[in-house]
Amino acid sequence: MDQLKLPIALVVAMVLQISGGVWWVSQQAQTISQLQKTVAEMSSRMAIEENVNMKRDITEVKSRILDIHEEIDDMWEMETSLSMLLTEQIKLKGRLSVIEKELEFFERDHKKLTDSDPMH
Repeated sequence: MDQLKLPIALVVAMVLQISGGVWWVSQQAQTISQLQKTVAEMSSRMAIEENVNMKRDITEVKSRILDIHEEIDDMWEMETSLSMLLTEQIKLKGRLSVIEKELEFFERDHKKLTDSDPMH
């Protein structure tokens, strides 16, 4: 019987070690499974957040583009107004030049008339 006690103790110790190993491995598998679920949830959440952020950024950029477009339209209107003002200014300068020439002719004609008039 002395010989049977040693192998039985050894068998019991091995069974306990194997049981402990199986338990440890199952705990590790459960931890890995939970971590995989957590990573999947985080990845899904990050993808959703990224999508929401991208939509927000697109909306902001779209708004900025529309603002810039309106500013460009305003600048074109100002350029058109400035062109019209410059055109009107050129026309006015031309009219003023004509009036100045007419005044010169009137003064010259008036001087001729007054010089030829014996009364003056």
